[in-house]
Amino acid sequence: MTRAVLSLGSNLGDRLGHLRAAVAAFGDAVLVVSGVYETPPWGDADQPAYLNAAVMVADPAATPRDWLERARAAERAAGRVRDPERRFGPRTLDVDVIAVWDAAGEPVLSDDPELTLPHPRAHLRAFVLRPWIDIEPHGRLPGHGWLTDLLNAEPLAGDALELSPRPDLALESTP
Repeated sequence: MTRAVLSLGSNLGDRLGHLRAAVAAFGDAVLVVSGVYETPPWGDADQPAYLNAAVMVADPAATPRDWLERARAAERAAGRVRDPERRFGPRTLDVDVIAVWDAAGEPVLSDDPELTLPHPRAHLRAFVLRPWIDIEPHGRLPGHGWLTDLLNAEPLAGDALELSPRPDLALESTP
């Protein structure tokens, strides 16, 4: 079995709808979903604000590569178009595989350029760490430390203040 943390983001079209569709695309593998946060764009400020969330997924048969393929399938279903000229540009849906753990609970490490694990910039992104804390308050980013310590460290402390919780937006329906 592998367990993974995925980061979801959308800033084009029906942002909430794209995030909900991504959660639905992972189906029964979804263990828990974070709250939704509205965040300023990262890396390229000339674009709309994002909605971001995190999802914990698990599947006894999934490999790290499977999580990447499922993430890309969700992006394609949302009409994601990758612009090679604008790396951090706007997108209908962005699903990043942040970290993966094997059946024994050990972190999977990878330096494959297509799937680096843990995600090489997760420790620098409040919009990844804050939603992850929602679903795993005592979580650790492999190789970097406690999520709360990372979020409160400079320079992220300022970025974290720019995240706006959106309790009015839910990714999963409640019974």
